[in-house]
Amino acid sequence: MLTFLKAQAASVGATIVDFLVTVLAVEVFGSWYVMAAVLGTASGGVAHFSLSREWVFQAEDSSVVSQAIKYFIIWSGSLFLNAAGVFLITHHTGISYIISKVITSLVVGMGYNYQMQKKFVFRKNTTSTYS
Repeated sequence: MLTFLKAQAASVGATIVDFLVTVLAVEVFGSWYVMAAVLGTASGGVAHFSLSREWVFQAEDSSVVSQAIKYFIIWSGSLFLNAAGVFLITHHTGISYIISKVITSLVVGMGYNYQMQKKFVFRKNTTSTYS
C-alpha cells in the first residue's frame, strides 16, 4: 500500500509539471492544445521516471538504460492515450482542454501507468533457488 501511495504522490508531482507545461504552451505560447498536451506529457514523464526509479520503487540497483527503455515504451502508450483522450473529449464534447486533460490523466494514470510501471518497468527481480 505504501508503494501505491508513493506512486500517487509522484504522479501528482509529475502531473503538476505536465499541467504547467501544457497550460503555458497554450496560454502563453499559443500552441495547439493537442501539441501542448504532448509537451506536457513528455515533461511530466521525465519527472515521473526520476521519482519512480529512486523514490517510489527504489529500483536504482537495476540498469537505468534498461529501465529507461522500458519506461519509454510504456510512456509512449501513455502519451498516445493522453493525447487521444484529450482530443476526443475536447473535440466531441466541446469542454475545456484542461477538464479533458484532468479526466484523461486520471483514467490513464491509474488504469495504465501505475500497473505497467509496477509490473514491467520497475519490477523487482526475484530470484529464487529451489533445492
